[in-house]
Amino acid sequence: MILTVTLNTALDITYRVRGLRPHTSHRVTEVTERPGGKGLNVARVLAALGHEVTVTGFAGGATGHAVRDGLTAEPAVTDALVPIAGASRRTIAVVDELTGDTTQLNEPGPAIAPAEWNAFQEVYEDLLPDVSAVALCGSLPPGVPVGAYAGLVRTARAAGVPVLLDTSGEPLRRGVAARPDMIKPNADELAELTGSHEPLRATRDARRRGAHAVVASLGTEGLLAVTPEGHWRAAPPARVRGNPTGAGDSAVAGLLSGLVEHLAWPDRLARAVALSAATVLAPAAGEFDRPAYEELLGQVTVTAEASAA
Repeated sequence: MILTVTLNTALDITYRVRGLRPHTSHRVTEVTERPGGKGLNVARVLAALGHEVTVTGFAGGATGHAVRDGLTAEPAVTDALVPIAGASRRTIAVVDELTGDTTQLNEPGPAIAPAEWNAFQEVYEDLLPDVSAVALCGSLPPGVPVGAYAGLVRTARAAGVPVLLDTSGEPLRRGVAARPDMIKPNADELAELTGSHEPLRATRDARRRGAHAVVASLGTEGLLAVTPEGHWRAAPPARVRGNPTGAGDSAVAGLLSGLVEHLAWPDRLARAVALSAATVLAPAAGEFDRPAYEELLGQVTVTAEASAA
């Protein structure tokens, strides 16, 4: 079983409009709602790949109830979310059907009380003995300590469970120092962490800061990985247009599933890139187009990079 942690769960709402223009009214052509937040998106993709997954984090209020109700439609996903007094957040994606571009609006999330944070940590520790890997994903809601992920990384490592960290800012900086098995920053997050805008140099620097392996997301250019086994770039065959919401989470699912399946790094990266591109092509956040994924998987290019510092 794989465990995903989403401390800032969300209800992902996707609106589709024929053309998005500022300062005007729009008629929405389609609305979809899905349980969201990075770790829940990761869990949904892992389940579609055939893995048993447990999700934990926080859920509260009417939005939290909608999130938990949505999870009942995922038979391979077990709900271990911790109830809270505040209402879980919403994220709004507005897809312009004419251009394929997406505008994203993300709420900050509810305040977490100290007792709720303590309750989560107990649930997390109780789950670890039964899992093969854990993903710590997304932003921290108000009230959660900025060093929360660092502590959760250390707890997982003490239990002998490999851990992937996917966050940003100060939580990432502190989390890397706790020596996670893998991190997956995007280019902006990597630059913020290291101060370098040159991807290979920044990825190497991030690994020196404590991560066992660093896989950097370079948007339409694919992934760059610096690991103890080697350095690789993985790129899709062509740029895809659509809704990018959840594309990075699908990449995390590809990396994490490859880890527990003991795939070689090039195969993990090819899976991650193909899943990410297939998610951009899907109609709703946190899903992927399976026929597109199966076609793209054989078309991803993975090349070795020089390993010298």
